[in-house]
Amino acid sequence: MGETGATPIRIGNASGFYGDRFSAVREMLDGGPLDVLTGDYLAELTMLILGRDRLGDPSLGYARTFLRQMEECLGTAADRGVAVVANAGGLNPAGLADRLRELARRLGLDVRIAHVDGDDLLPRAAELGLGSPLTANAYLGAFGIAECLRAGADVVVTGRVTDASLAVGPAAARFGWAPTDHDALAGAVVAGHIIECGAQATGGNYPFFAELEAEGHDLTRPGFPVAEVHADGSSVITKHPGTGGAVTTGTVTAQLLYEVAGARYPNPDATARLDTVRLTADGPDRVRVHGVRGEAPPPGLKVGMNHVDGFRNDLTLVLTGLDVAAKAELTERQLRAALRGREPRRLEFRLGRPADPDAPDQDGASVPLRITAADPDRAKVGRRFAKTAVELALAGVPGFHATAPPGDARPDGVAFTAATVPAAEAAHTAVLPDGTRRPVPPPPRTSGLVPVAEPEPPPPPEAGPVRRAPLGLVAGARSGDKGADANVGVWARTDRAWPWLVHTLTAEEFARLLPETAPLTVTRHVLPGLRALNFVVEGLLGGGAGSGARSDPQAKALGEWLRGRHLDIPEALLP
Repeated sequence: MGETGATPIRIGNASGFYGDRFSAVREMLDGGPLDVLTGDYLAELTMLILGRDRLGDPSLGYARTFLRQMEECLGTAADRGVAVVANAGGLNPAGLADRLRELARRLGLDVRIAHVDGDDLLPRAAELGLGSPLTANAYLGAFGIAECLRAGADVVVTGRVTDASLAVGPAAARFGWAPTDHDALAGAVVAGHIIECGAQATGGNYPFFAELEAEGHDLTRPGFPVAEVHADGSSVITKHPGTGGAVTTGTVTAQLLYEVAGARYPNPDATARLDTVRLTADGPDRVRVHGVRGEAPPPGLKVGMNHVDGFRNDLTLVLTGLDVAAKAELTERQLRAALRGREPRRLEFRLGRPADPDAPDQDGASVPLRITAADPDRAKVGRRFAKTAVELALAGVPGFHATAPPGDARPDGVAFTAATVPAAEAAHTAVLPDGTRRPVPPPPRTSGLVPVAEPEPPPPPEAGPVRRAPLGLVAGARSGDKGADANVGVWARTDRAWPWLVHTLTAEEFARLLPETAPLTVTRHVLPGLRALNFVVEGLLGGGAGSGARSDPQAKALGEWLRGRHLDIPEALLP
């Protein structure tokens, strides 16, 4: 690393979350040329899981899957000169780096291991006004990774850096970018964001998957993405030849809109202006990403925190046939009466959608009743709570059954809350292969993050005949979670559909189509360069992905629900 020039750096990604396809590391190393292989293991919920691991054993706190993948593939990466950069260090990057050194010695490999730390703010949480969380980690930028690579590291493991930093760091090391090269850094932030979720950029979770298959793309086993990043920060998104899936402007747009908010996409090294991104087809399975403008990053670092909030137990009872709503009401009344005096702090009952009592099969006539109990006192939601529910079996409503035997309580968590601290409060440090600790200073220039004014919309379409039809016939969508909030990105499939979409799908219409969001604050952001709208729904997910009883706790299906809703669409836009 460290050379400059016109040759792009090829950065592949082999993991989008802790639990992604285990074989992807080998597939990416064997599938074609790479300079760097990255792996993103740290979803917000993952930090809660790792925090619980560390409670049981302080030597843990990292993604153990990565260590097993390296046992299989570290030699291959070394032989092929591919650097590996992963945030699998989680809450313990130094511990993971030590385990990797032990592994390399055992395998007889001469590889240089480095790590990045300084993100863990838990020891200073009270001092920084963060309370008493289970975990508290600042989202660091890319220059610690770059320092490690410039020092000759073959493997760099980090804790909580931003997902995009895994790609920005190698590009900054290759091209010698300075912290003030905001346009180039922002371009790499966008490229990193596109590949960070693995196969979501190559046809995974894509709303128009059936069309891709009709065009001859095999989605049975999508390949993982590669970003060819150039010295100016522009990139081409592609995948290894012969792998499944597809890379199109549609698949890239879908991932670009995933879990973002407005036109300014902040990262610790640069704020990328998503309203400047341009996508151009560049041949089969190749999409060029260009035009990205960057700004100075915000002065503060985001801090993700997880909290242990007592204990939780879940039961699902299946109600069948007639009078389902009345059966659910009696079941709730009976269970609350049986628990009187020891009722959990939170006891929620959620009845599924109505079924047809006259269905030709029993499943079609059945509705789940999901019961969630949570309390700081484990005894209130443990086996005694489950036993109380079981005791209703012969005294309750006719014909109900449970989906699983009653279980014990488990730790409950508010998966994610966020705060901001000044960048200087995180001791961002690159720990080089020889053990040298090199501090990474905060950005020399920052800029407060303010919303971009909504751009002037195109003229509305001319009036004409309309037909009641699903939104998904003319628009794609992808949704996800950011703590307690849900994000839904929606894009028009054609230039002709964009004026109709931007004038029709207001925040008010969004809330009408998705009544669950109506009592909440819904903010719309307009990205005309992508023919896209992004909606942020505040508080839909309660305390975050690790809490609440919503059946889709991370809002992954919210966009597909929206696409299935019917409204009046101009016939000229419909297929």
